[in-house]
Amino acid sequence: MTKDFFTLDDFDLAGKTVLLRVDINSPVNPATGELLNDARLREHMVTIRDLHRSRVAILAHQSRPGKDDFTTMEQHAIRLSQLLGKQVRYIDGLFNNTALEAIRGLAEGEIILLENTRFYAEEDALADAKIEKMAKSHMVKRLSSVAKYFVLDAFAAAHRAQPSLVGFADVMPVMAGRVMEKELVMVGRALTSAERPKIAMLGGIKADDSIAVAKNMLAGNVVDKVLTTGGVANMFLAAKGIELGKPSVELLRKEIEDYDDYVEQCKELLLAYKSRILVPTDVAVNADGSRKNIQVTELPSPHLISDIGLDTIVAYRQEIAAAKNVIVNGPAGIFEEEEFALGTRELFNAVAESEAFSVVGGGHTIAAVDQFGIGDRIDHVSTGGGALLTMLAGKELPLVEALKRSKKKFGGGQHKS
Repeated sequence: MTKDFFTLDDFDLAGKTVLLRVDINSPVNPATGELLNDARLREHMVTIRDLHRSRVAILAHQSRPGKDDFTTMEQHAIRLSQLLGKQVRYIDGLFNNTALEAIRGLAEGEIILLENTRFYAEEDALADAKIEKMAKSHMVKRLSSVAKYFVLDAFAAAHRAQPSLVGFADVMPVMAGRVMEKELVMVGRALTSAERPKIAMLGGIKADDSIAVAKNMLAGNVVDKVLTTGGVANMFLAAKGIELGKPSVELLRKEIEDYDDYVEQCKELLLAYKSRILVPTDVAVNADGSRKNIQVTELPSPHLISDIGLDTIVAYRQEIAAAKNVIVNGPAGIFEEEEFALGTRELFNAVAESEAFSVVGGGHTIAAVDQFGIGDRIDHVSTGGGALLTMLAGKELPLVEALKRSKKKFGGGQHKS
């Protein structure tokens, strides 16, 4: 299949100096600086190992200014070294003379990790600027002077436009790393597959982004039905005129800016696609720590809605079993609490058991998949949260734009036939 972007297979990178942009932003203990989870580092191992004969300088970020976990990349280098079984040297600089000398001094097979890209003002000051302007930044000009190729593997940040992510597209061949390539191929397959029925199951408390996803998927006939759970379902219930109850509404208003506007959008979607949007017929509320199943006709409740109900679980499981393609973003309830994990567990297991091509993504979704131990039975577990939602909403990702742009510019370059 011909791709409209370069991959690692298009170039002979042996002995070449390569800049590799990853997303290894990880939970950090603010007191010690130690990484609390290395999942994102492990995801990039396949790309790093495929560059074993190159001279590799890694670019990455950790958190953002003002946050407790905004720190250097030193601990990341230590953990990468442990995962690879070879030294990944941390460099206290990004494009200063120390960093440039370290890159020039790389031997074949050596790897260094440069300093947190967000320590440098250009990364934020030029965010969302045109690529032509980013290409003239000090970061891009200095780093591109000591390297031949740029590998873009940061899918989790693919919805961001910053110099270290997209600024190199005009100055050197930029190619997708293995994580990026797999994401674009697998999510692309889920979106474009003609096999029907195709359903999207949208949940979680960050419901605002899911409204745009639902709208795009229904308007473009990307999916036949949208199954709503979690906070997304609660917003659609509110849009149907059902009073949820004070605790549930307060939680939604806390999490979603312009809550009332989004409820209005849900009303419009229900008018346009009533038969294609499924909302729960029953829910489980947290009655002083105990699970209590109630019909939506019994709402409002003085207790927090914490899961979907049993009848809804059965109905949604049937939809999943009949589907040929399933896209999932967001849990069905507060799955971290055992009393309210039932909906998420049952529906996610149904996805794992089905013969449908399945793509799931989002931070809480991945956490639930890990908790239930079903990752190996899902066709694709996406590393992206915001990036995946942006893609599902039908919007172009800045990193994909950069990849396509670079192939157009350097398509006649020294790549394999």
